[in-house]
Amino acid sequence: MCLSLLSDVRFYDHLLRIDQELRDRARREGCPRCGDRLDNAPFPRKPRGDGARLRPEHQQRLSLCCDACRKRVTPPSVRFYGRRVYWAGAFVLACARKLTPHWLRRLAEELGVDRRTVRRWRRWWQETFVHSSWWKLEKGRLCPPPEESELPGSLLERFSGDHRRRLDALLRWLAPSTTATI
Repeated sequence: MCLSLLSDVRFYDHLLRIDQELRDRARREGCPRCGDRLDNAPFPRKPRGDGARLRPEHQQRLSLCCDACRKRVTPPSVRFYGRRVYWAGAFVLACARKLTPHWLRRLAEELGVDRRTVRRWRRWWQETFVHSSWWKLEKGRLCPPPEESELPGSLLERFSGDHRRRLDALLRWLAPSTTATI
């Protein structure tokens, strides 16, 4: 996988548009608790792991707030993976290859990701993610299922196209697992 994607402002613009579509869909559905109207309630993020100079709108996690019950609804995202401080693309790409000394050095130089962080992420993919109820349900939709010991790289292999299309497809596929509120 190509880390140069993480330096491409156009790729981040594309991901922002997807997140906006996901937010708009959640808004149309209304509050999952009371059914009332949802208002915009983005919150700031300071994501790490890109080489691009991004505009301020990229530094916000799109979220909604119910007009009646005031509960927050955070729709799925292709840009942010849960509460992690690194971009979802960096979180995926860093672990998609075998963790050789050369690869770990390159990640540190290009994304500023410490080797211990990458190893912790890899453990998460192979120990925590594979036991999640979301993964247990969704892996059956991929035939054959990805090799769990090779996640997330084996997931990337399930999607076709160039590096950009494969990462885009994987981030879209993972988006429902990025939030607990929907």
